[in-house]
Amino acid sequence: MMRAASSDLPLVLDRVSLSAGPVTMLDCLSLTITPGAPTLVVGPNGSGKTSLLRLCMGLAAPSAGSVSWGGRTDRGPARRAILFQKPVMLRRSATANVVYALGQAGCPRRLRAARAAELLERVGLLGLANHPARRLSGGEQQRLALARALARDPEILLLDEPTASLDPAATRFVEEIILMAAQSGTKVVMASHDLGQVRRLAGDVVFLVRGRLCAHAASGDFFEYPSTPKAAAFIRGDLVL
Repeated sequence: MMRAASSDLPLVLDRVSLSAGPVTMLDCLSLTITPGAPTLVVGPNGSGKTSLLRLCMGLAAPSAGSVSWGGRTDRGPARRAILFQKPVMLRRSATANVVYALGQAGCPRRLRAARAAELLERVGLLGLANHPARRLSGGEQQRLALARALARDPEILLLDEPTASLDPAATRFVEEIILMAAQSGTKVVMASHDLGQVRRLAGDVVFLVRGRLCAHAASGDFFEYPSTPKAAAFIRGDLVL
């Protein structure tokens, strides 16, 4: 599918806060996400990783500050896709799940079958094309969810701990798909709790603590030269509160 001329990058969060009643999920956070290698978002549980991804997708509006995509503040997600930790499978075949996503993305009906096959092959599921999606293994379902997300031909792909419940072999397969997407020009922004995974995938690292941006650096610098005591403690595996 042809991409629109406009771009959603850079993605800029300017002094953004996000609250729900008395609870503050993100607190005066400023961040610019640019094209390139994956951006990995890390931090203790409850640090605001999922909230940040929802703002980046446009699923939530900031309580204060602003979010812009390529200089625009409209939240229509035509160039973005998001994948949560536990994706919901439609009660139909793997192929039909992808065909449905292609329809939602505006792919012409005559092209959907061939495009669905391409996407299933890309995630290693072509041999399971006719299997019921809900009977696939956890790793296979996550790969199918990635195929559905890629059906949007996204410029920005947002991933919320997509390998959190997978075994090492399934994790490796999903990571390979993510890297292929990044190498093809898709900007990946991914939350992860696995520092080994962050080392393998990240071009840069965003470190959140209690909804605040505690560090943002190139991956090598984040691990070798942590800029704050909390970042150093997190890398060591200490509890960060």
